[in-house]
Amino acid sequence: MKAVVVSPLQIAQAHALYCQLTGQNLSLGFDRERMWFELLRQGYQPEQLRRVILYLQREIRAQRRNVGALKLSNLLQPDRFEEDLNISRVKLNNPSSIQQTQPPLPPINPLKQDLGRQRALQCLQKLKAELQIKPQPPEPI
Repeated sequence: MKAVVVSPLQIAQAHALYCQLTGQNLSLGFDRERMWFELLRQGYQPEQLRRVILYLQREIRAQRRNVGALKLSNLLQPDRFEEDLNISRVKLNNPSSIQQTQPPLPPINPLKQDLGRQRALQCLQKLKAELQIKPQPPEPI
């Protein structure tokens, strides 16, 4: 991302958004201002911050991520933030989306379904009868 000019107001707003979304009340000291500055300077916007935090919260609730992922010192590492942002955008095919793309099956004729069941039952009965035939002893070598 391209480096941008970051104002103290942008830093304060980003920090306030973080505190609001995570339910924390953290002071904005010099060290934290510096971390926010480095992240915002790379061009990340509040909406991207919101997206990453909401993604991490979902992952934590699903026990796929550790709660430490939301620590400010972890979140504001530019490489980690970029990775989490990109992962939050990934669209994985879930079973419901796959089913929606397949054409619906035609309705089954109840008469044909019953005939199929009867034929399957007959096949099973025949197989069962064949399996009950005692095998002949093996021939001596």
